[in-house]
Amino acid sequence: MRYPLEIRLHQIFWGPAGQKFVSNTTGRVSHRKSRLGRDSHMRFKVKFCKFLLLFVLSLFLLPVLAQAQHYKQTNLVSNLASISTPNPPDPNLKNPWGLTRSPGGSPWWVANNNSGTSTLYSGTGAAIPINGTGNVTVPPPMGSPAGTQSTPTGVVFNGSPTDFLVAPGKSAHFIFATEDGTISGWNGGQNAVLVVDNSDNGSANGAVYKGATSGEINGHKFLYVTNFRSAKVEVYDTNFKRVNLGEEAFIAEEIPHGFAPFNIQNIGGTLFVTYAKQDAARHDDVAGDGLGFVQIFTPAGRNIGHLQHGPWFNSPWGVVWTTRDFGEFSNAILVGNFGSGRIAAFNGFTYKFMGFVKSPDDSILTIDGLWSLTFGNDGTAGPANTLFFTAGINGEQDGLFGTITPVDGLDGDEE
Repeated sequence: MRYPLEIRLHQIFWGPAGQKFVSNTTGRVSHRKSRLGRDSHMRFKVKFCKFLLLFVLSLFLLPVLAQAQHYKQTNLVSNLASISTPNPPDPNLKNPWGLTRSPGGSPWWVANNNSGTSTLYSGTGAAIPINGTGNVTVPPPMGSPAGTQSTPTGVVFNGSPTDFLVAPGKSAHFIFATEDGTISGWNGGQNAVLVVDNSDNGSANGAVYKGATSGEINGHKFLYVTNFRSAKVEVYDTNFKRVNLGEEAFIAEEIPHGFAPFNIQNIGGTLFVTYAKQDAARHDDVAGDGLGFVQIFTPAGRNIGHLQHGPWFNSPWGVVWTTRDFGEFSNAILVGNFGSGRIAAFNGFTYKFMGFVKSPDDSILTIDGLWSLTFGNDGTAGPANTLFFTAGINGEQDGLFGTITPVDGLDGDEE
């Protein structure tokens, strides 16, 4: 019997005393004494290992090559009626910053920095009713005048029923950090509960929290927040008490003076910390090409690496590891730059810069005031291979919530 393309398959294995058995696909077995010796044996193994490596790599690369090389931005909801979206305007969606959901199918929770609220959306951008109002209020610092709005930034989902309690027996399902220097938790009702207040009455010494995430050390949960003013990553235990992980925790000598932690994101148990340049008041970032860094730490704060630095960083904030079916940048690390609105891609293993995410017309995809980048949960928050974003458009006065998805069948000059 002859096989397609004149290929005959063989099963090769090594017998005792240097004997080699060759079994072909016709069932005939030949036996001969190997004269090649140890060197030939080694050459065979090297060739076989190379073949096996290429075969395994092809399993990962072929799906990527078959996917799209460009990406489409789809706007789902805004506070502005002038922006075309499939959903009605939401007046609370102003400077939407943090974005999270539970792994188990919850809707999106968005932290609205310019309205002091959190609004909930499905993966299609439809508002999810809650408390009869459709939103949750994040409280301002203690003693604030009536009518004062808080300024939420990062938001974290907490799935533990016994950690981060905001009342006896009631754990915070969602935790908010604010530029006011506060941390609040929500268990139910119309308002989150203030649990940490480091605002210092709004003084120039008060904390300014720009981002938040959670992580574990030896099975114990912790909350991490980036204090932009003090240029530190603060760590809190499950009782919302600040803990000290040591003098070297979250220290990176390569970060220049004048840059501060901007955001922090837990990706697979590793903490990615973005850095931006501080303004004179150490409250806001200074935008500019090359003004930013992304450092990588363990949950205990040990510095273990960084993404390649370069002009592609411009006040980086959002960080996400992509799925294996996300087009050209599958299995990559995406970093959203608030300063430029561009999304930089990095190799997930070498941390080297790969390029910018591009639109269908081959231009660099740019989203004004870009903040979060997060994938759905295959539940109410949409497909797990759809990337969702938030943006504080028009100088952070307005808001936009939408998706970024691969587009098939493009040659770079047509949609």
